[in-house]
Amino acid sequence: MREMLEEKLSRFEELERQLADPAVLADSTKIAAVAREHGALTRLATRYRRFKQLIDEIEETTRLAEGDDAEFRELAKETLPALKQEREKLWEELLDMTMGGADAERTRCVMEIRAGTGGEEAALFAGDLMRMYKKHAETRGWKVEVLEATPTELGGLKNIVLAFEGDGVYRELGYESGGHRVQRVPETEAKGRVHTSAATVAVLLEPEDVEVNIKPEDYRKDLYCASGPGGQHVNKTESAVRLTHYETGIVVEMQDERSQHKNFAKAMRVLKSRVYEHFRLKEHEKRAEERRSLIGSGDRSQRIRTYNFPENRLTDHRISLTLYKLDQVIAGDLSPMTKALLEYERDQLRGDMETSG
Repeated sequence: MREMLEEKLSRFEELERQLADPAVLADSTKIAAVAREHGALTRLATRYRRFKQLIDEIEETTRLAEGDDAEFRELAKETLPALKQEREKLWEELLDMTMGGADAERTRCVMEIRAGTGGEEAALFAGDLMRMYKKHAETRGWKVEVLEATPTELGGLKNIVLAFEGDGVYRELGYESGGHRVQRVPETEAKGRVHTSAATVAVLLEPEDVEVNIKPEDYRKDLYCASGPGGQHVNKTESAVRLTHYETGIVVEMQDERSQHKNFAKAMRVLKSRVYEHFRLKEHEKRAEERRSLIGSGDRSQRIRTYNFPENRLTDHRISLTLYKLDQVIAGDLSPMTKALLEYERDQLRGDMETSG
């Protein structure tokens, strides 16, 4: 955790320097992105900077309390409890602010939901998850935008990409990455047998422009005619866009809008998120390993949760939590699950206090 906080403070100080750079100030797009990222880091970075100062002050005051000068010794002994109390209070605040990972304070993310094994029932479940997250976002006051969706003929979803924006959005939704399994009786099941199917969820940060810069020479852009379910034509112009990132091989396709420009803009947002995530994971493999030990990897292939409709039961396998209120959760009330996950990670991270000084 301390390593992550050091990186955040270093980034914050770099952004402070950029805000005073005439070249950055002259670029309205860049200054807006820098200011936005700087603002998002301010609460965390300033608290951690003060926390480091307190450690130095406590060390110096402890030295004086053990020194030969009686006057300084007495004053230091009186001052030390207040300094330690402030340090502990700040550490608790830092724990709260970093639960959910190194980027817990981020206010924008992209979520990809894909139907897995189970055919049409899996696609219907993917649709249920999409509505659950949208309803949860509505209750939290977050903005939600559909970037891409591939519906099925029976009303399910093969896949959907959503963009979320709001306070706490990545801290909470970051826990949703992984495999989601559903057990229920499909409407088409005449004998009332319970079927098992699955969907996968991936939650990616939506980076600022200053964090990932994709130039035209970094990708190939292909245009083609959009088509809908069953192959029928949506329009006869080449409005659909496919972007292929050369270095990573990541491909993004977008055809929801009739405008080529709108499809390109949406595709670029998704591409930036995927490319940023690709390099972020490579760069922070050590931290990913630490997080896996705390609360699971969040890998899309990892089964994190089971939704059992006949028993109204929801189980999160990462923390062995079972709730018999699936009806409430699937209706959008994710708070009991999110609070339990946050508290679990908080308890795990609290151990760092012993090595904080």
